[in-house]
Amino acid sequence: MSADAQNIKITGELTLDPQTCKFVVDHPICPNGTFNCRSPEMAKGSPLLEALFAIDGITQVMISNSTLTIAKSSGEVWPTLGKQIGTAVREQIATGEQLIASDVEKNLPSEEHIRQTIENLFKSQINPQIASHGGRVELENVEGTKVWVRLGGGCQGCASANVTLKHGIEKAIKAILPEVTEILDATDHASGTNPFYK
Repeated sequence: MSADAQNIKITGELTLDPQTCKFVVDHPICPNGTFNCRSPEMAKGSPLLEALFAIDGITQVMISNSTLTIAKSSGEVWPTLGKQIGTAVREQIATGEQLIASDVEKNLPSEEHIRQTIENLFKSQINPQIASHGGRVELENVEGTKVWVRLGGGCQGCASANVTLKHGIEKAIKAILPEVTEILDATDHASGTNPFYK
């Protein structure tokens, strides 16, 4: 490995999901946007993705610019797995070759597709479920693979709103659109009936 590659900084950040960890690299990985790789087959043609899927237990690699969000199925602890991931990333960067195939963006859904899919999901499944609590959710905005949602009615300012968003709405969106990288709350909870944001 070249000296340059050894100097590449990679910072690991644990997420709320114990099977997922975020790695921030001080080197551009996918400068053209975001890509969600869910299988070794999808990784073919992209040297970095192939190297990561060669590590035992890796099930998904999501890349957004210089951030890798990696999911595992094994019981291996992240500090151990992180060393293997770091080695794979540095070795691939050291080659000087293109890390991700240039055509991977073809696999990403358009903003319009994301918008329509989420709006249909809210209308047919989510809103009928949370209506019993007097709540509703609306799609505020889509930017690339980031999504902003706004909670209303009984969900606005409700102490359980964050749980509803993270464990209900977010899971449902990612189940049908795994390419979505972030789901952000655009709600002004402070103006709700029972605001929990001061």
